Amino acid sequence: MTLVLGIESSCDESAAALVTSGRRMLVHKLAGQDREHRPYGGVVPEIAARAHAEILPGLIEDVLAEAGIGLAEVDAIAATAGPGLIGGVLVGLTVAKGLALAADKPLIAINHLEGHALSPMLAVPDLDFPWLLLLVSGGHCQLLLVKGLGDYARLATTIDDAAGEAFDKCAKALGLGFPGGPALEAAAASGDPAAVPLPRPLLGADEPHFSFAGLKSAVVRAQETGRYSVPDIAASFQAALIDCLVDRSARAIQEAGVDTFVVAGGVAANRSVRDALAALAARHGMRFVAPPIWLCTDNAAMIAWAGALRFDAGMVDGLDAPARARWPLDPDAAPARGAGVKA
Repeated sequence: MTLVLGIESSCDESAAALVTSGRRMLVHKLAGQDREHRPYGGVVPEIAARAHAEILPGLIEDVLAEAGIGLAEVDAIAATAGPGLIGGVLVGLTVAKGLALAADKPLIAINHLEGHALSPMLAVPDLDFPWLLLLVSGGHCQLLLVKGLGDYARLATTIDDAAGEAFDKCAKALGLGFPGGPALEAAAASGDPAAVPLPRPLLGADEPHFSFAGLKSAVVRAQETGRYSVPDIAASFQAALIDCLVDRSARAIQEAGVDTFVVAGGVAANRSVRDALAALAARHGMRFVAPPIWLCTDNAAMIAWAGALRFDAGMVDGLDAPARARWPLDPDAAPARGAGVKA
C-alpha cells in the first residue's frame, strides 16, 4: 500500500501524519498555537508562519520516529499548498519540497479544501462518489458536488463572511476568548436560542449562496444594548447560523440529485451544527456522513490521505508547485456577487 507523509500549515495548526492508501493512519501529530495568538484575540499571520518554521521539522522527525521508519520508506510527501495564510503555506510547502528533493520522493501539492472534502473517506470506508458536501470552516462556507477525485462543482459559496469566521468574530465581540468557535459553542449551551431576535440572511432566497456579515453585525449590536446575557446572545447566534446552513443546504439537496450528504471543515465539529444537518438529511431520506471531531479541524491526516489518493492516480507535482493564498476547488464556477476571496 502507498504510504504518504502529510504536512499541514495553512493557518495556526502545525501538523504531520503518515497515512496509507488503505486508510490506516500510522501516526498523527499536531501542535497548536493558541498560546501565541490568544493575546491578540485571533490568528496573527506572521506569528503563525514563524511558529510553523520552528515546529514542523521536529514534528516530522517525531512522526517518523514513532512509526519506526525512515523517510526512504515513504512513497510520497504531500503538503498543503493553499488556500490559507500564505506565510504558513509557504513554510509547510517549502519543508515538503526540501524533504522530497533530499529523499528523491514525489511531491504532491494538496488543496486544503480537497483535504477536507475527502477526509470523511478516512473514517467511512464505504463512502463513495458522488456526494453533496457542505464545507464549512473558518475561511470557507461552500456547497459542492463531489463527483470524484479532483472533480468538484461548486453549487454555493458565501458572499461575505464564512461561518467559522462569524463564530470567531462574534466570540471576540462577546469577550469569550480564543479560539472563538469552541468558546461560543460552550457559552451557547447555557443560553436561550430564542432570547435575541437575530436575522437569518438569505433564508429562503432564490440565489443559492450564504451570507453571515449581517448576522455578525446584529450580534455586536445586541451585545452593545446591554439587554441580553452573553449565553443568550451566543445561543441565539448559533441558532440563526444553523438555520441558514440548513436552509441553504436544503436548497442544494434539491439541485444535487445524490443520496449522500457530507459535512466537513472546522465548524462541523460543532455538535449542534452536526445534529441539525443530520436531521435535515434524515428528512430527505439521505445518508449523512460527518468525520470524527478531530478530523474536522485542520490536520495532516486528511492531507496525507488526499496525497495517497492522488499518488495512486498518478497525480503528482513538480518542485515548482506554487503556494497559493487562494485556490478554488471549482475554478470554473460562476462568480458569486460580493464573494471576492471567498469564491
